[in-house]
Amino acid sequence: MIMTMSDTDLEFLERAVALAWEARERGDHPFGALLLTPDGTVLEARNSVVTGSDPTGHAETNLVRLAGSLDRATLAGSVLYTSTEPCAMCSGAIYWSGIARVVFALSEADLAGMVEEEEGIPPLRLPTREVFAHGGREIVVDGPAPLPSATEVHAGFWD
Repeated sequence: MIMTMSDTDLEFLERAVALAWEARERGDHPFGALLLTPDGTVLEARNSVVTGSDPTGHAETNLVRLAGSLDRATLAGSVLYTSTEPCAMCSGAIYWSGIARVVFALSEADLAGMVEEEEGIPPLRLPTREVFAHGGREIVVDGPAPLPSATEVHAGFWD
C-alpha cells in the first residue's frame, strides 16, 4: 500500500538508498537506514552482514543499536527511514526500541522477487505491518515509496 509521503520523507528515503549504495560498495548487502529525531538529529546505519561477519548486522538493527542510548520520549517521536521494508528481525528490533514511525521505499515483496536465496537461505516473507500487528503498541508504517533508486541499488547484486 503506497502512502502519501511528504517531500521531506522522500528526501530521507533517498538518503537511506545512498547509504545502501555505500554498504554495497564496501561489500555488504545493499541496505541503509537512518533515524530522524524530534530535534533534527540524524543517525545513520548501513548493512554490515559481510564486513562485520554478523547475520544480524542489518541496517535497521545497526541503527536501533546506535539509537539505544536515546531516551524513550525521543525514540517515540523519531522516524526511521529505510531503503527497503524491514525484515521480521528488524521489525522486532524497531518494535522493542520504541520508535513510533517507519517509512520505507522498496517493499519486502518486491525484494523477494529479486532474491531467491541468501547464502542458501530463502527470504523470510513477512511484511513489517504484519509483525507490528502482533504487538501491543501502534507503529505508523508508511511505504512502499515509488523510488526507482531503491530498486536500482539491488540490480545485479543478488544474481
